[in-house]
Amino acid sequence: MAGIVAVRPRAVAVGIGCLLLALVFGVLTVGGGDYPMSPADVLRTLAGGGGPAEDFVVRELRLPRVVTALVVGAALALAGAIFQSLVRNPLGSPDLLGFTQGAATGALLVVVAGGGSAALAGGAVLGGVVTGVVIYLLAWRGGLHGHRLVLVGIGATAVLTGVNGYLLTRGRLMEAARAMLWLTGSLDGRGWEDALPLLAATAVLVPVVLLGCARPLAITEMGDDLARGLGVRVQGLRLVLTAAAVLLASLAAAAAGPVSFVALTAPHLARRMTRTPGPNLLTAACVGAALLTGADLAAQRLFGDHQLPVGVVTGVLGGGYLVWLLAAQRKAGRI
Repeated sequence: MAGIVAVRPRAVAVGIGCLLLALVFGVLTVGGGDYPMSPADVLRTLAGGGGPAEDFVVRELRLPRVVTALVVGAALALAGAIFQSLVRNPLGSPDLLGFTQGAATGALLVVVAGGGSAALAGGAVLGGVVTGVVIYLLAWRGGLHGHRLVLVGIGATAVLTGVNGYLLTRGRLMEAARAMLWLTGSLDGRGWEDALPLLAATAVLVPVVLLGCARPLAITEMGDDLARGLGVRVQGLRLVLTAAAVLLASLAAAAAGPVSFVALTAPHLARRMTRTPGPNLLTAACVGAALLTGADLAAQRLFGDHQLPVGVVTGVLGGGYLVWLLAAQRKAGRI
């Protein structure tokens, strides 16, 4: 049951506002660094009015990083919104359900084997997909239900965390250092070869999710029986959405490492800003893009000459938000 997604003015305004904010962060990021440029210079260069040096710095060195941040943030947030709606749990997220750890396991296996960056990205995607299949099969029992998916995912997270720690001890010193930087989540040195595969994949997956599954997903939040009565094929919908979310999270991890808490935080912020129940898929994607580009800008500018991996910033902000969320849930008597 596809149907047309309802358009809510406040949600549209929030989405556009977050997207514009993400673009502002992106322009400021492109203008920073050892070759500083004003926002006007950046925009002029992007419009084709810059010199050879400006064109090279903007288009080849810095723009791929910003595009990667935009798409990774949107992909993680969309995956998080899907999982939170599927499991009907505000803590549902690829970070907590084991899918991100599975991508990390695949990448670490490549690192231990001595593979390069391209192989590392492929290993991350394969690890995330294999983990998704295993978790789905273990959680299946006459259908896929949210509480079983959460329990199996938490167990998989614990197992894979131990496996990842073991794999780090098996790599050589330089390999382990490279793996640790990747595991933190980093956008350093990202080029078009990192951004374009994720951009192409999201260009396929996002329309499938938004146009084909958004309205049925909102209906399933009212209960499986009601959804079936309205013609929604609940289990088929969950299979398609789980596959899409796992692919989005795995591809994002392949491009930037397992950046933490964006998938958890962005959907919550989207719901609070739109004041609208339901998945808020498109708005969450816009919020995720703004969050990650803003975190990357902060990681580069707020600590002097010491640039931090973007995953450190998202981890601190997202961890603080998680503590606040749990406190608010406890105060409301929900936990």
